[in-house]
Order: sequence, then structure tokens, then C-alpha cells
Amino acid sequence: MTDAAAQRDIAALAKGGRTNFFGFLLRLMARIPFLFIASRLYGAVPLGRLASALVMVEFVGQIAALGQKRGLAQRLSHPDQHPANAVYDALLLSTILAIGFSLLLYAFPVAMYPKGNFEMADRLLVIAILPSTLTDITLAALAYRFDVATTVRSRAVVEPWALSIAAGALYFVYPSAGLSVAYVFSIVCAALVTVVPLVRTYGKPEHWRPTPVHLWRLAAGNMPLVVADAVEWGTRKLDVFVLRFFVGEAPLGVYYFAQQFASLPQKLKTSFEPVLGPVITRNIREGNLAAIGRQVCQVGFWITAAQAGIALALAIPSRALMGLGGPEFIGGTGALVLLLAAEVVASMAVVSEAALVYLARYRNLAISVCTIALQAALTVGGIELVNKLGYGQPFRAAAAAAALMISLGTASLVKSRLLGRIVHYPINNLRWALFWAAIPAIAVGASAVVMLPEWACLLFGVPAILLVYGWIIWHKGFGPEDRVLFRKNVGG
Repeated sequence: MTDAAAQRDIAALAKGGRTNFFGFLLRLMARIPFLFIASRLYGAVPLGRLASALVMVEFVGQIAALGQKRGLAQRLSHPDQHPANAVYDALLLSTILAIGFSLLLYAFPVAMYPKGNFEMADRLLVIAILPSTLTDITLAALAYRFDVATTVRSRAVVEPWALSIAAGALYFVYPSAGLSVAYVFSIVCAALVTVVPLVRTYGKPEHWRPTPVHLWRLAAGNMPLVVADAVEWGTRKLDVFVLRFFVGEAPLGVYYFAQQFASLPQKLKTSFEPVLGPVITRNIREGNLAAIGRQVCQVGFWITAAQAGIALALAIPSRALMGLGGPEFIGGTGALVLLLAAEVVASMAVVSEAALVYLARYRNLAISVCTIALQAALTVGGIELVNKLGYGQPFRAAAAAAALMISLGTASLVKSRLLGRIVHYPINNLRWALFWAAIPAIAVGASAVVMLPEWACLLFGVPAILLVYGWIIWHKGFGPEDRVLFRKNVGG
């Protein structure tokens, strides 16, 4: 690979990183109003009921996507098919699957609500499956052309703000099931935002005549990615799936409240995947495996550095953060801290998997299956241990979060080692600067927690933690290749 090509790759990755970090800030600002409305107006029980249903709705959506969020990049990298035809093949196939799965889930609502506590409007949550699935594929197609701005508009602006506004308005109309209706509304709005950019970027298909045989071959070829995506997604939702059988709806609502804050850093790293995909597939086609190793390490450090700062800023004042939901939500403080730690240790697994799905898909799949099996065993075992020791429901939630952290950390070690052996390049996203930046940030945050009331701790303490951490990382941790992330004119 020439220096110019390497610079273009870094420029593309850096542009995606800048846009996604801006999207993270927008998502954070939009998420807090929804959580405040859902917890203060609706309460923990409806929030827990929504969490229980969304586990199945989102799982079905993952299956209906058929691994095409990543598989599409591989098909678009080959010139033997018109790009628009490849995209519309993916959309048609997922539409058929999403409609079938939606009807099945509607017919058996107990899969969403195992406690049997639901209304007709709650069953209509399955309407969100189709637009959510199509949005995932559309955004993956746009990201292949390095259009990440549409992802930010759809996922970080329209979807969360539509959810917050609809949830607030529907409380006065339909307080018992307003959250479910608001969720469907937000997903539909997010999908509509992607239509015009998709048509403008890819245009209309040419001589497009999909046949059942062609769609079947497409589905069969994506099966390894389907299982890999389902397993990777399952590691993030298995805790909620298990907890809904061991705790009531109110404790599950508290855990879901904590999970929404912890999942914000996750969006930061998963949004790099579509940007990494085109770069990795091109380097595979050119046989430049060492470049893949360098890019994975580069992006891995960017993500880890950002996530560590965000995790510290949210974990240190975690009690005040959970207090936004009311006194009954403070019991989820321990779970929030562990969930934030889990996102940090998982970053290497995510960026390594972005390459492994193309280089060693079956070995990657085997590792992912072992990861979710380990998490299931640790989750159930941890909850049973808590029950045996006589601790309450908040400790069950903390046990589930700890199981997630341990299993994701294990997956990061194994997948990074595997990728390193394949590309003959050491895969590592840790630098000493991360630790040197964390120490003063913790000191500043602890002082804010001790000296300031909760509202002031959130208003002033969180920015202070990020400022101290960011200043040290910038001056001690970022080299010239890292600062590309913050330069628009990379070639200048």
C-alpha cells in the first residue's frame, strides 16, 4: 500500500470518528430527556415492561437483517453487480424476513412479555421491526460510501428526540402503554430520514429482477454473519433476557435505566464498523494484511481513549446520574459502574471482529458462541450466588453486569490474539497514557462528588472530568497519527 492510500484510509476513518463523536454528544443530550420522562412520569414498571419486550423485538430485527450490515460491504466491493441492485437485494430479503418474524411475534406475545402483563398497544411494538431492520441496512450501505452524517441524523438526532417528545406527549393520552407507541414512532421517523440519502447515493436499480433462487443463495451465504451478529448482539442483551425471569418488572426497569447510559459509549464504537468495513475489504482484496492490523490498532485506541473518559465521567457521579430517575433508581448504581467498565474492555473485541468476520469468520463465530455461553453461565451462577447469600434484587442486577464485563473482556483478549496471528501484526489498544490520564480525572471527579450537591456534580463535575482526562490524553497519549482524528484537512 502506498503512503497516499494509507493516508486516505486514515482520513476516512478519522472523518467517521469525528462525525460519530459528535453524534455521541447529540445522543447523550437526547437520551437524558427520555430517561427522565420515562422514569419520572411512567415509573420503573412500564420501563421494565418495555425493556422485556425490546429484547425480543431487537433480536428478531437482528435475525431479519441477515448479517447484511457487514456482508453488504463485501458485496459492494466487487464490481460484478450494480451497487444499487446489491442494496435493493438486501432490502427486499430483509423485508420478507422482518414481516414474517413480526407476524410470528405478534401471534405469541408471551415471548415479549413473560409476566403476561401487556395491552394491545404493547403487542404493536412488533411494527418497529421492519423499519428498524431496513434502517440498519440502509445506513450500512451509506457508510460504505463514507456517508456517516446520515447515521448521526437518523440515530442520534431524529430517533432519540422523537422518542422523548412522543413519550412525553403520549403520557397524557395513553399512560399505560405510551412508551411502546413512542418507540414505534421514533423508529419510523428514523427510517424515513434515510430514504432520500439512499436514493441520492445509489439511485435506482438497473435491470433488477430478483428471484427466489438468488435470494436464497444470498441468505445462505450470509449465515455465518447472521450467527455472528446474533451472538455479538446477544452478549449485550443476555443480561436483560435472563433478569426478566429472575426479577420483577420494576427492578428490570432500574437496570434498563442504567443500561441506557452505559450503552452510549457502545454506540461510539459500533458506529466505526461500517467505516472500517470498506477499508478492510479493500486491503484484503489487495493482500495488505499488515495495514489491517495498523488500522484496527489505530481505531481501537481512539475508541478506548474516548470510552475510558466517558466511562469515568459517568461512573464517578453514578449515584447522582441514577438519581435522575428518582429514589427507587439509585439501587442500580453498582450495575451502572460495571456496565460502563464492560464497554471499555469490549472495545478491542469489536474492532478485531470487524476484520475477523472477513478473515476468519468461522473461528470468530466459535469464539463468539463461547463468549455468550460463558456469559450465560456467569449470569445465572452470579444471580444464584446472590440469592444464596440473601442479598436483594440490586445485587442480582450487579451480578449480571459483572458477568457481561468478564465475558466481554475475555472475548477481547482472544479475538485480538487471533487477529494478530492472522495479519502478523500485534493487536493492542492500550497505552500508558490512558492510565496517567485516568488518575487525575478520578481525583477531580471524587472531589466533585464529595464537595458538590448532586445537581452541581452532574453539571460541573462531569465536564471537569472530561476536560482533565482529555487534556492529558491529547498532550501525553496522542501522537501525530492520532491527531488526524481532529483534523478535517488531513492532507494539509
